[in-house]
Amino acid sequence: MLLQLKDSGELLKILDVQELIDPSIDSIQARDQEGQEEQSPESYKKENLVFPSGENLPRCWMDANYKHAKAS
Repeated sequence: MLLQLKDSGELLKILDVQELIDPSIDSIQARDQEGQEEQSPESYKKENLVFPSGENLPRCWMDANYKHAKAS
């Protein structure tokens, strides 16, 4: 699965989708897709990621208590 960094627009290959959708984990391992050679995995905060379309990640992937939080 590919996601994008909010600030730079760089594409990242997510290494573990289960890690991504687990709301109790705030950082995930991914590889930058820049260049021809495969990059080493790095840690990225979920709050800094969006889908390639620019859409934010679902709240249920980032907040374990999203059902109990008041709607803004």
